[in-house]
Amino acid sequence: MNTTISLNKTNRNVFLQNLLTFFLNRQALAVGLVFASDSLLFGSWVAHIPHVKANLHLSDAELGLTLFAMPVGLLIMNPLTGWIVAKLGEAKACFWSAVGVALAVCVPINAPNTLVMALGLFLLGLSSALLNVAMNTSATNVERSQNISIMSSCHGMWSLGGLIGSGIAGLVIALHVSPSIHMAIMSGLVLLATFLLQPILQTVPSSSRPVDGQTDPAQPSGSSFVVPNLDLLLMILIGLAVAMGEGVALDWSAVYLRETLGATSQIAALGFGAFSLTMTSFRFLGDGIIPKIGAKNWLQLGAVVAAIGLLIAIAFPYPATALIGFALLGAGCSLGAPILYSASMRVPGIPPAAGLATFATFSFIGFLAGPPVIGFVAEAFGLYYGLGFVAVILIISAVLSRVVKLF
Repeated sequence: MNTTISLNKTNRNVFLQNLLTFFLNRQALAVGLVFASDSLLFGSWVAHIPHVKANLHLSDAELGLTLFAMPVGLLIMNPLTGWIVAKLGEAKACFWSAVGVALAVCVPINAPNTLVMALGLFLLGLSSALLNVAMNTSATNVERSQNISIMSSCHGMWSLGGLIGSGIAGLVIALHVSPSIHMAIMSGLVLLATFLLQPILQTVPSSSRPVDGQTDPAQPSGSSFVVPNLDLLLMILIGLAVAMGEGVALDWSAVYLRETLGATSQIAALGFGAFSLTMTSFRFLGDGIIPKIGAKNWLQLGAVVAAIGLLIAIAFPYPATALIGFALLGAGCSLGAPILYSASMRVPGIPPAAGLATFATFSFIGFLAGPPVIGFVAEAFGLYYGLGFVAVILIISAVLSRVVKLF
C-alpha cells in the first residue's frame, strides 16, 4: 500500500518536473508557441469548413478534391525543406513559414470559387511543410543542446493551439461573427506572436552550429529525402495511420457532426475540440509516459484506442457519443507523432535530417491526403464508411507496431 502511494507520488513528480522544465525554459516554450500558433490557425479554419462547403455548394467528393490541394503543396515543398532550413537556419525558416501560413489560411475562407480555395490551400501546404520540419528540428536542437526532453510537450502545444482555435471558433459561430473577420483576427494575432518570438528563436543553437565542440549529426545539409529502408518504411506506414486519424478529426469531425448527425454548428465545432482536449492532455504527459510504458507498447495501445473511438462514433450515431469517440481518437493518436518524429532521426544508415524529412513527407500525406480520400469514400458509401476506413487502417498500424525494431 505504502509502496503504491510512493510510486504514484514519484510518477506525479516526474510528470510535474517534465512540465516545469518545458514551461520555465524560454527556448523550449518559444518553440512550443510556434507549434501552438500553427494549430491555432488550423483549428480555426477547420471549424469553418462546413460554412465554406455550403457557401460554394460543394459535394463531399468536391470538397475532398479541393482539400487535396494542400497535400499537393506539401509534396512539392517537403523534399526542399532540408535544403531551405540549412540555408536560412531554423529560426528564419520558422519565421517565414509561419508568416506564410498566417497569410495563406485567409485565402480559402474568402474564396469566391473552388479554384481560389484550392490555390489558398496549395499555398498553405507549401508553408506548412516548411514550418513542420523547421519547428520539429528546432525542438530537437533544444533537446540536444540542453539535454532535456520536450518533443512531446511541443506537440502538446500544437494540440493546445488546435483546442483553443476550435473553441474560439465555436464561440464566434454562436455569436454569428463573420468567418472572414474571425480568420483575419486570428491570422493577425499569429503574425504578432511570430514577430515577438523571433528574438528568442534566434538564440536556439542551430543544427549547422556545433554544440560543445561537436557537429550535430542532424544537420539538415545534403539530401532531405531518401528512399526508405524497411525500418523507416514501417514507421511511415504507422505514421500514415496516425496522421489519418488526426486528419479525420481536423477536416471531417465538424462535417460529420453537423451533416450526418444533425448537430448544431456550435456543437459541430466541438468535435475537433474534444479530439484536441485529450490529445493535448496526453502529449503534455508524454515525456513522462513514454519511458514508463514504452514507445512500442504505446503505439499498439494508442492505435486500438483510436480505432475504438471511431467505431463508437459510427455505432452510436448521436452528437454526445460522437464527441466521446473523437475524444478517444485524440487520446489514441496523441503520442504517435512525438514517438515517430524522434525515431525517424535514429534510423541506422540514414542521416537524421533525411530520415526526419522523409518521414514528415509521408506523414503529412496521411494528415492532408487522408481527408480527401475519406471524402471520396463518403461520396460513394456515406461518411460512416469513411470513418470506418480510418479505423481499419489504425488497427493495421497496431499490428505493424509490433514489428518495428527502433522503439
